[in-house]
Amino acid sequence: MQSPETILSIVIGYFLVLLIISKYTGEKASNTTFFNADKDAKWYLVAYGMVGASLSGITFISVPGWVESSQLTYFQVVIGYFIGYFIVAYVLLPVYYKNNVTSIYEYLNIRFGPNTQKTGAFFFFVSRVLGASFRIFLVALVLHQYVFKLWDIPFEITVIFSIILIWVYTYKGGIKTIIWTDTLQTTLMILSVVFSIYFILDELNLSLISFFDSDSFKDMNKVWVLESFTERNHFIKSIIGGAFITICMTGLDQDMMQKNLACKDLRSAQKNMIFFSFVLVFVTLLFLVLGTLLYSYAQKIGIDVPFFEGKKSTDLIFPEIALNHDLGSIVGITFMLGLVAAAYSSADSALTSLTTSFCIDFLDLNNYKVEKQKKIRVRTHIGMSILLIVVVIIYKHILDRNVIDSLLTVASYTYGPLLGLFALGIFTKYKIDDKKVFLISLISVLIISLPNLFFYFGIISSVNLMGYEFGYELLPLNGLITFLGLILIGRK
Repeated sequence: MQSPETILSIVIGYFLVLLIISKYTGEKASNTTFFNADKDAKWYLVAYGMVGASLSGITFISVPGWVESSQLTYFQVVIGYFIGYFIVAYVLLPVYYKNNVTSIYEYLNIRFGPNTQKTGAFFFFVSRVLGASFRIFLVALVLHQYVFKLWDIPFEITVIFSIILIWVYTYKGGIKTIIWTDTLQTTLMILSVVFSIYFILDELNLSLISFFDSDSFKDMNKVWVLESFTERNHFIKSIIGGAFITICMTGLDQDMMQKNLACKDLRSAQKNMIFFSFVLVFVTLLFLVLGTLLYSYAQKIGIDVPFFEGKKSTDLIFPEIALNHDLGSIVGITFMLGLVAAAYSSADSALTSLTTSFCIDFLDLNNYKVEKQKKIRVRTHIGMSILLIVVVIIYKHILDRNVIDSLLTVASYTYGPLLGLFALGIFTKYKIDDKKVFLISLISVLIISLPNLFFYFGIISSVNLMGYEFGYELLPLNGLITFLGLILIGRK
């Protein structure tokens, strides 16, 4: 069992390493360095680091925990991710490089007008604030449960502590710092999973091959949902939804694209995206295998799913076993390093991209003098940090489901308008009334949200439509509604 003092020492030691990297990469940093690393990033570093940023603390904790209820069916969504990355590489990246944008929503200004740019940036802003807060919530949850709670320190203080650490090492170097810290963070996260799998197999007296042949694994090895198309996670719906989630949460997301746009040219960015997609699929499969091992081990020695704020939280099964049970100090130490690395690798880039988008898309930063630009950027960076703190604390009181499922569900609502806007811009020659774009986008989100709103207020007894349960295909449906609405106000 790892003591709170040991865990806190690991976090602080890791943070000091990040500070050293920040000092090295932040020297002589300008706004251009902060926003796009002076277009000098190596594609292989970006690709490897993006694995950690994409997986994040949510994958690190929530995917293994989700195995209890969904078995291995999440891999259907991962296959959709893989397809989506190729679309991002060969459809979206060429558009961004051709238009030489810093914020990808500048393309919407070029294509349609300034109000459309702000609409795209707004939906990214909402999406990324909610998504980044999910990720920070997880690491704060673990730090609180296994460190600060034992010292009677409130959860809110844990959140503030976590975000201050992120702000300190990103405020100078921005994306240049993050590309290097992501490389370290991805390595630590993968090592943590590999060590955990090895030591749990050792405790179970099994090899990986013999575990795959065991009854315990066979009880959790369902990958394909083929029974009925009406099911929420049917394989066709999952693959289609996964592909669109990638297109939106990577290709239409300033956070992920900001790293790609730091590459020197389009070809480098495309190599980065393809290499990254193969690695990501393999690493996600490792997390799913880890989940089956965790529950097999928990069943063998009688570990129950831990509680948080009076509710069972499957997101805590991995930290509970790694930190409170005798798997050896290597597992506990690498778990904490992997968790903090995973959480910080996504949260720090989110904080940087939110700052970038707000400065470029809303404040028109390039219209100010250089000395004024830096002051605005630093103040915005602080403001984004405070906003994340507030949202994470709100999650404590409203979140009642597995975090990764919650994240992907939220993406269905917030990324849909972005999908419709970019699809209209890239695949048609329509002109639209720039002033009506925000209204059309809001109407689309409202239409998609109506069943859940009616269910919440007791108007209907179920969100199913004649037995059909919507899953992640809500995202392309949302995009289609936005697309059709924009055509109604457009002209060729």
